[in-house]
Amino acid sequence: MQSAPNIVLIKTSSLGDVLHNLPVVSDICAYLPDACIDWVVEENFAPLPALHSKVKRVIPVAMRRWRKSLWQSRGEMRATCRDLRASHYDYALDTQGLLKSALIARCVFAKRCGFDRKSAREPLASLFYDRTYFVAKNLHAVERNRQLAGQALGYVPQGAPDYGIRAPALGLPWMPPEPYAVLLHATSRDEKLWDEANWIALGKRLGQTGMRIVLPWGSATEQARSERLRAVIPGAVCPPAIRLDEAAALLGRARAAIGVDTGLSHLAAAFGVPTVGIYTATDPGLTGLHAGGSAINLGGKQQPPDVEQVMVALRQAGLHE
Repeated sequence: MQSAPNIVLIKTSSLGDVLHNLPVVSDICAYLPDACIDWVVEENFAPLPALHSKVKRVIPVAMRRWRKSLWQSRGEMRATCRDLRASHYDYALDTQGLLKSALIARCVFAKRCGFDRKSAREPLASLFYDRTYFVAKNLHAVERNRQLAGQALGYVPQGAPDYGIRAPALGLPWMPPEPYAVLLHATSRDEKLWDEANWIALGKRLGQTGMRIVLPWGSATEQARSERLRAVIPGAVCPPAIRLDEAAALLGRARAAIGVDTGLSHLAAAFGVPTVGIYTATDPGLTGLHAGGSAINLGGKQQPPDVEQVMVALRQAGLHE
């Protein structure tokens, strides 16, 4: 392999999946310090790869939007494909393993690498790569990504995952000046929610330690829940709607974060913030928080944790009250 290859990573979505791919960048740069790394990602998540200082260029795509209007979007799709073909990459590494990501890989004139048929989430994706590799499906998603990249580029990933990101320095006028904890109560499905009574009790417990509580939201339903919680948790803050880069700034400076099965919980963990993931309808074994001792998963299918378990886990994760 040449000493300074040009590499494009293909990991388009979702928020948690994109975050799980960040350690690949750190691994590559540890093995190939002069590598030039670009990243193809869904436009809504473009701020995330940009948080890693070793990502040279973020290339946004809009697969979700394009599928809704293929005819109207054909010019935009062709332009993106031309851009990828003209970029002279040595390797295109698809760690997503889906047909949509494999089709993006086909636009690149490079050695196209991805999961083999037994490893890919959508086995047909393996037909679009030049080189395929087996990676066990019972590994955490972070480690699957790391193993695939290592096999493709000729190294063995070492040590704990290094997400390699720093919180952006953004001025958020509503952010509390004193230490604060972020309660990430919102998630994609109702069965993943944690009871509001638990959030209230947890917020009050944390408030007694001198921390303010911040309650971000992303929809009208979530905003209403944040307002309900704010009304009964002393000193709590319900911020305005925030962008993804603003969420990164908020979480990166937090004293602690507690969240249900949602991508923002992974973002807090990636910053090294003491983070507890609360699982009520899914098993965290393969896609839960994965960032060393500062991130702890609790619960599982039909096994929601209680407030005291969360407080104990926060202390184990490094929160000093």
